[in-house]
Amino acid sequence: MPIQQVITEGERPVKIWTDELDPRSREQLVDLSKLPFIHHHVAAMPDVHAGIGATIGTVIATHQAIIPAAVGVDIGCGMAAARTSLTAGQIDERSLKKVFDQISRDVPVGRAQHRDDRALAEAAKPFAAPLASMTDKHPQLLKAFGRFSNWVNQLGTLGGGNHFIEVCLDESGQVWVMLHSGSRGIGNAIGNYFIELARRDMERWMIQLPNRDLAYFPEGTEHFDDYVAAVSWAQAYARENRDQMMALVLAALARHLPAFTVTTEVVNCHHNYVEREHHYRADVWVTRKGAIRAREGDWGIIPGSMGARSYIVRGRGNPESFCSSAHGAGRRMSRTAAEKQFTAADLAAQTEGVICRKDKGVLDEIPGAYKDIDRVMANQSDLVEVVHTLKQVVCVKG
Repeated sequence: MPIQQVITEGERPVKIWTDELDPRSREQLVDLSKLPFIHHHVAAMPDVHAGIGATIGTVIATHQAIIPAAVGVDIGCGMAAARTSLTAGQIDERSLKKVFDQISRDVPVGRAQHRDDRALAEAAKPFAAPLASMTDKHPQLLKAFGRFSNWVNQLGTLGGGNHFIEVCLDESGQVWVMLHSGSRGIGNAIGNYFIELARRDMERWMIQLPNRDLAYFPEGTEHFDDYVAAVSWAQAYARENRDQMMALVLAALARHLPAFTVTTEVVNCHHNYVEREHHYRADVWVTRKGAIRAREGDWGIIPGSMGARSYIVRGRGNPESFCSSAHGAGRRMSRTAAEKQFTAADLAAQTEGVICRKDKGVLDEIPGAYKDIDRVMANQSDLVEVVHTLKQVVCVKG
């Protein structure tokens, strides 16, 4: 489905792939479009909803500037998925419960991290020297890391919030592993540190902004190159984190299910990141805040909630979205609102048939708190084509 509405109140238009837009999200999109360095237009995906500074589900192309809060604090957050040779006939509820327990033992979730004797030290080695260079130049980062400083032990861990690990079945009964995570505590600390630096720079230069969370680093200024290096480090760490978790999860399956192989290359894509790209005859910085890259032929992953379908997709390369698409269903209510509206019984009903936690501790992630993923997909049929449709049978939440 093509663009459903266009806002023209700012310096640049905002093109939106949904007719559902709450007032707060609209305000944030207008504020964003007023910035002088926005390139061509702002693209809002069908899962768009309010975030910090900028809406989640937004693609922002910028000339010679980056907005750290638009990239966010879960730098490099994204998805990974792998199809296996296993089929539905080779699994049952008993073996899947064992898989759920094994994953829960092998992959730390929430604030937990690997013990020293299980830390993935070899995989972490390439990240050590660049991180040391970063902290040598910005020693305050060491303080910002705080309790998150053991980044080696956090490699290959899930985190909390809406992060998850799932075992799914596709439309033909093939078994997939899918997971969602980012750069963990270290990425959070880097994001928050540079967001605050950008705010201070704006105050020092007396630059007036529609919203202080839209503070930015212009190219050629003191902190721009340092931020690019830091965010690139965190994005690489996030990708490695997903790769290492995928290996742990596949090993957990191997302990309790028949022998199998991975039948396709693992799909691994960011949906919170910034990268240099070429759009509308210019080289620009593209920030995807809750959006995936969907150039023609690009593979991507668009998850629903813990009780809904997810999609493996291929990009159509639509230039109006800066070759992007939605990253998921998108929240339709806050975590607090979800906890007030729903009960554990609602959660059990909405996740029927899925082996997962069904207690109040994950009530904020109930499917009812999210937009309808099928409507999101219908609204972006001009951005991606569906290759596989997945439905989870196991879900491990952060």
